Amino acid sequence: MTRGTTGINRLRRIDRWMAHDRRIAAALTGVPEPLAVDLGYGGRPDTAVEMASRLRTVNPRLALVGLEIDPERIVGPRGGVEFALGGFELAGLRPQLVRAFNVLRQYDEDEVAGAWAQLQSGLAPGGYLVEGTCDEIGRRVCWILLDAQGPLELTLCWAPAHTGRPSELAPRLPKALIHRNVPGERVHDLLALADRCWEMAAGQEPFGPRARWRAAAGLMRDRGVPVSCGRGRQVDNLLTVPWEFVRPNS
Repeated sequence: MTRGTTGINRLRRIDRWMAHDRRIAAALTGVPEPLAVDLGYGGRPDTAVEMASRLRTVNPRLALVGLEIDPERIVGPRGGVEFALGGFELAGLRPQLVRAFNVLRQYDEDEVAGAWAQLQSGLAPGGYLVEGTCDEIGRRVCWILLDAQGPLELTLCWAPAHTGRPSELAPRLPKALIHRNVPGERVHDLLALADRCWEMAAGQEPFGPRARWRAAAGLMRDRGVPVSCGRGRQVDNLLTVPWEFVRPNS
């Protein structure tokens, strides 16, 4: 059972990303009535209702179910969202999308693979799992995108005005990676390089932290890291890399 801490708008950054990701959009528009699950929504249903509202900009016919393993947290329908008792088995549902945030953080690292496998087995064909962690007010967010075959990529996302350097997101890495931020591990190398490139891009600081991060990400790409930052005007700073660039050594 998780601690259940949550808050209004805490997961806005992951919601924004999911609503704009072309793969998730395809999964949610490829069927007439898609289903999404917010697993472990916590002591209040706010973030599940917010998730539904934001994803319905992709498909207004989206159904969303919030699942909790604590019976005392189950509430009646709100904002067009149903709430039910359930865990990694997804209460027998077959959703196109599962968001599991701040859930595995309270498990041991060696339990992650089993939890992922159970969640992946419950996905509808072509579905996705987004598993991650954020700080208490959602300014720093990290997540792993998975499909039925395995993890695809890691994304770090942060509020530009409230983060000094990329490595400050290390305490919010998902459980599969948080203990791997040590020399010799790929995720440690990624964060160290991100910090170095951030320092090298200091000349862009007068144009703001978003411009500075765009320059830093370009320097990372010049060094062989396929960093993706999204297109168009970005509210958040984003760093996305393929899973192979951060996969634990063992």
